[in-house]
Amino acid sequence: MPDTGKRDYYEVLGVARDADDKQLKTAYRRLALKYHPDKNEGDEKAEELFKEASEAYEVLSNPDKRARYDRFGHEGLGEQVGFSDVSDIFGAFSDLFGAFFGGAQHQRGMRRGASLRAEIVVPFEEMAEGAHKTLSLRRRVSCEDCKGYGSSDGKPPVSCGACGGQGYIISSEGFFSMRRACPRCRGEGEVIQNACRGCGGEGLVMGRRDIELSIPAGVHDGIVLRAPGEGEPAPRGGVPGDLNVRVRVEDHDVFLRSPEDPADLFLQVPVPIATALLGGEVEIPSLEGSITLDVAAGTSPGDTLRVRGGGLPRFQGHGRGHLYVRILYDVPKKPSRKLKRVLEDLRSTEDGEPGPARRRFRDTLKDHLRSIEKRKKKK
Repeated sequence: MPDTGKRDYYEVLGVARDADDKQLKTAYRRLALKYHPDKNEGDEKAEELFKEASEAYEVLSNPDKRARYDRFGHEGLGEQVGFSDVSDIFGAFSDLFGAFFGGAQHQRGMRRGASLRAEIVVPFEEMAEGAHKTLSLRRRVSCEDCKGYGSSDGKPPVSCGACGGQGYIISSEGFFSMRRACPRCRGEGEVIQNACRGCGGEGLVMGRRDIELSIPAGVHDGIVLRAPGEGEPAPRGGVPGDLNVRVRVEDHDVFLRSPEDPADLFLQVPVPIATALLGGEVEIPSLEGSITLDVAAGTSPGDTLRVRGGGLPRFQGHGRGHLYVRILYDVPKKPSRKLKRVLEDLRSTEDGEPGPARRRFRDTLKDHLRSIEKRKKKK
């Protein structure tokens, strides 16, 4: 028998293969209570186990499907089993969940609103310190006329007569049974008798909501912050969805974040040649203002100095990153007469006191010229 990757349904429910309806219902009730979304909010693993147990019960509690499963296994059921969402489960077993949890009102309360996505742009300075931002979001909100319940008279929905409150209709096509959402109630299992004029019975209308967000210090560009319950509300008292906000941090005019460690910063600083050769102090910018950097004598262009703790706060961590300063030589394009005289004196002195890099280069040049002479003599 082909392997579909699914566990045996009897194993899922923890019952024997000759279990009767009462034993199946008891086993499913135990698992449904254990993995119910109400008790395991945000736990994806529990939700998958809830769906798995519901799929097993759906098959084994149906005599035709159980007979096919006992004979052919999962392959005998085709693709017409399973649930894509927990709301499908509540619709399929509305009577059962009403008995488990005390009525249909709980079932309606389990409906979730849509989760939303948004983006917010944060200036570099605010990211460095952490900030509170207000995001104005256009989305559906609860209808004020009916308080989100969809009815003009305040009466709750009634069970859909077309599907008997199941939310779906089953039709047979040869060997298989097809299940599709009820066209009258659109899969909800309930209908509003006197729909609110303001929202047409939806319980929701388009509106705008201002949402306060806390931006953590040092947040990375592209990080998604989750605001629980700030998505769209669910009609008729359901659970609201979440809001997922992607943070885009603006670039800074001076500092550049390290791609390896976003808490580290890079900075390029032009330094007078005399300061680089003789050593000295240079004032450089920092996140808080400015600091004095000690440049050692003989610093070459391209050398990088580190300022410990001069970077950003570590996002969701402790301490701060570092500031790495790359030294550039500041070479005047049009030196004054006075500077020219000084440079001429410097050049005459440098000719007699070459540095290690120039000495290595001179040796390399000599070797290169000798090799050319040898090749000429061989010709």
